[in-house]
Order: sequence, then structure tokens, then C-alpha cells
Amino acid sequence: MSLRALLNAPSRVRRGEVVEVRALLQHAMETGYRRGSDGELMPRDLVRRLEARFDGEPVFSAELHAAIAANPYVAFWLRVPATGVLTVDWQGDRGLSHRESLRIEAT
Repeated sequence: MSLRALLNAPSRVRRGEVVEVRALLQHAMETGYRRGSDGELMPRDLVRRLEARFDGEPVFSAELHAAIAANPYVAFWLRVPATGVLTVDWQGDRGLSHRESLRIEAT
């Protein structure tokens, strides 16, 4: 499955500044409760977890459930202590695993 993910945060900030991080994953989020055109239940396929790390240290995580819309969008705030790499991992049903990274320069 081809996934498209967007990770957005300022690339240059002042040391200690608090910035908004926005993450979007293009994913259908099938709950497993709908029936297909053949009348059979469609298999569940959800993004279950999002985890963000800054230089390896956890800074944000979220457990996602069936009530989350398709193409889940999550925004959170991050205090940038120094120059580093922000990494966001998505995990889900049916072997879903996707990672995006973004370098943030702190001056």
C-alpha cells in the first residue's frame, strides 16, 4: 500500500521556542463494521498509534480508535530545546508502519 504523509513544523526556530507540529496520514481508516458491495463485512484497517520523538526522546503519542476520520490529522505543540530531528511513526492494523522525519534548526 502506498502511503502519503505530511509532517509540518518550522525548519528554523529560536532555542526553547514552542512550535506547532502538524501530521497528516492519507489512510482510509476502515472500521470493520461496514459491508462491501458483496454484503460481507470489510476487514478493519485502522491507524492505531502515532508516536513523535525529538532526537530519540518521546515528545507526544496518541492512541487512535475507530471513531477517527479517514486521513487522520493530528497537531501538537513542541518546545524545541536544540537543533535536532523530529520523527513521527504511525502504526496500525494489517501491518501498517510508516515514518516521517523533519530536521529543526534551533538558533
